Amino acid sequence: MTITGPFKQLITLAGLPLRGALTDDQIEVINDGGIVTDGSAIVGTGNYGQLRERFPDAALQKINGVQIALPAFVDSHTHICFGGNRANDFAMRNAGKTYLEIAEAGGGIWSSVQHTRAASEEELLKTLLERIDFLISLGITTIEVKSGYGLDLESELKMLRTIARAQQHTKATLVPTCLAAHLRPRDFNGSDREYLNYILEEILPRVKAEKLADRVDIFIEKSAFRPEESREFLLKAKEMGFMLTVHADQFTSGSSRIAVEVGAHSADHLEATDDADIRFIAESETVATALPGASLGLGEPFTPARKLLDAGAILAIASDWNPGSAPMGNLITQASVLATFQKLTTAEVLAGMTFRSAHALGMDDRG
Repeated sequence: MTITGPFKQLITLAGLPLRGALTDDQIEVINDGGIVTDGSAIVGTGNYGQLRERFPDAALQKINGVQIALPAFVDSHTHICFGGNRANDFAMRNAGKTYLEIAEAGGGIWSSVQHTRAASEEELLKTLLERIDFLISLGITTIEVKSGYGLDLESELKMLRTIARAQQHTKATLVPTCLAAHLRPRDFNGSDREYLNYILEEILPRVKAEKLADRVDIFIEKSAFRPEESREFLLKAKEMGFMLTVHADQFTSGSSRIAVEVGAHSADHLEATDDADIRFIAESETVATALPGASLGLGEPFTPARKLLDAGAILAIASDWNPGSAPMGNLITQASVLATFQKLTTAEVLAGMTFRSAHALGMDDRG
């Protein structure tokens, strides 16, 4: 057993509720704090001097200087396994080009698909680990990582196998998610519904057999998949034993309702969510995940985080780090900007990046 400290301040977030608005005076702040660990498990927190009296035989790990300790962050929505870059997309957006115009010019998600398909597993692993190391440097130790830039059987499996290999080389906890339903690839000979059936019949059985992911995501939007075919897909994936999450209400409203109705752990984006759907989400167990990086990258409105919290929703905050719409990847900066524009308290931001974000991943043992 080891006591680490003394920290100038120790912020535990103990006792904060899972949902709804928070005030800063609800945060527990322990001055001259200490942390008691047994192996990798935290078994106690409190005043450093008092902990030394309670655990006289514990080893001491002394902290020098002014240090503040708080729970590690959780990034519950990323796309950090990808090949190439889409810097030109950013320049084209700033020149006034629309999402569809950029895609028609060879940019957009399809550009990342082509680069990712062309990359070797070793190349993907190298850049993925570099991005993971950057997130760790920000204090993020649990990271969701999506596929979705393969969009065929072998390329999706390559991405998910790369994520599995990365887990062997990092102390961070990686949570893989299959996002083969990102959009229908241009080289697929069939309709959107036929492509979703291809995922259900060909990709997801292999993902499950190789134990590469237990979560499935889909992008419901005019430029991706329509609501009703998405609902059918999600329900069938759920029957196969997958946890669900949804890219919802990014540009048009309505798909967050589907996320709630199928029992998704989270509905992510929500920039276009209207007041009626805010109430619907708030009355559910589905986590509302704000992705301020996408709003910054696209120059679009932010998720209505203040309204969601005031309605009683569970609000998580994640980076959406991806090569196109949110290429910066700095969750802390993004959350700070979201707080400024949505008038969030420090408690709400910290909760959104820790235990509430963990809950979006079905994890209640961290944050």
